[in-house]
Amino acid sequence: MAEFTLELNDDQKQVRDWLHGFAADVIRPAASEWDEREETPWPVIQEAAKVGIYSLDFYAQQFFDPTGLGIPMAMEELFWGDAGIALSIVGTGLAAVGVLANGTEEQIGTWIPQMYGDVDDVKVAAFCSSEPDAGSDVASMRTRAVYDGAKDEWVLNGTKTWATNGGIANVHVVVAVVDPELGSKGHASFIVPPDTPGLSQGQKFKKHGIRASHTAEVVLEDVRIPGHCLLGGKEKLDQRLARARERAASGGERVKNAAMATFEASRPAVGAMAVGTARAAYEVALDYAKTRTQFGRPIIDNQGVAFQLADMRTQIDAARLLVWRASWMAATGKPFTSAEGSMSKLYASETAKKVTAQAVQILGGNGFTREYPVERMHRDAAIYTIFEGTSEIQRLVIARTLSGMQIR
Repeated sequence: MAEFTLELNDDQKQVRDWLHGFAADVIRPAASEWDEREETPWPVIQEAAKVGIYSLDFYAQQFFDPTGLGIPMAMEELFWGDAGIALSIVGTGLAAVGVLANGTEEQIGTWIPQMYGDVDDVKVAAFCSSEPDAGSDVASMRTRAVYDGAKDEWVLNGTKTWATNGGIANVHVVVAVVDPELGSKGHASFIVPPDTPGLSQGQKFKKHGIRASHTAEVVLEDVRIPGHCLLGGKEKLDQRLARARERAASGGERVKNAAMATFEASRPAVGAMAVGTARAAYEVALDYAKTRTQFGRPIIDNQGVAFQLADMRTQIDAARLLVWRASWMAATGKPFTSAEGSMSKLYASETAKKVTAQAVQILGGNGFTREYPVERMHRDAAIYTIFEGTSEIQRLVIARTLSGMQIR
């Protein structure tokens, strides 16, 4: 078991500096262009693939870092460069986590490499859980998966929404209802292979922020997939559903559903993304405050500005510590007895919104223009309190965990 430390080792520092250099030299110079274009930045993803950042090997190395700090460190540096482009680079990871959390070794080895493609032909993947009437309320999910025993196939029908890379992905991971009577416990995850008939892209969303990341609806019309595309396999699913039925009948504790297993694993990583965006905005504001003069002196000489910057830095560091703690706990097998994963995501997300807003304020009129990046960072930061569990849902998870009661 890795001992807890606040000091990165030499290998981690080397990776951090390498990622920071890529973010500074490749991501950040392209940020404004792709934000305006509102398109997937394929050339930047290609560059990331060439240097080894957009690859299964890289994310596997970070994922299996025994300290747990590999993934949050990587997320912070890439999102320091730009949130929209970084999400295009790491968005495939959510689908990969879905397979890692629920799939067999064979499924992991078969499908995750296809999510990334190769240097000469990069691919992306999509994790499809949310629906028009089922975002935070996962029990209201309507996408159905029905097993056709005669052909050993699953038939999927429904509409997914807010899917990163939805419709343009090579591989889609879809969460669907297999037993409606069990509510959220009757869900399962499925792989939809490339070019499967019946899957199409619906509406592509024009967003407030993270505009370089593709977000769209995914429509499933009689999508037939082989039985082996059920993550975890049918035997495991049948056993899990049987346990859920028994516990429901006895009023006992219920098992977690497939989507929640994915989100729990990814929440500290989302917190790290928020830390990266907040840190970027803080650094711009700090540099501006040192050089912008009013009434014959730099504006940082005024307590009203200096104290804001002090608070911003303190909150960023506190958010990072929460993220690192949750990541370390997950890597070392320590249970989130106080919903530490949700804590990290909640605090970091709220910090990003607050810090980027303060950065705009410190830059004044300049901060409100697209000539300076804090305007974009402020728009980007809004997503952290919304996706992969809103701040309200995180508070609900924390409150339920602390109280042991089903607070509504």
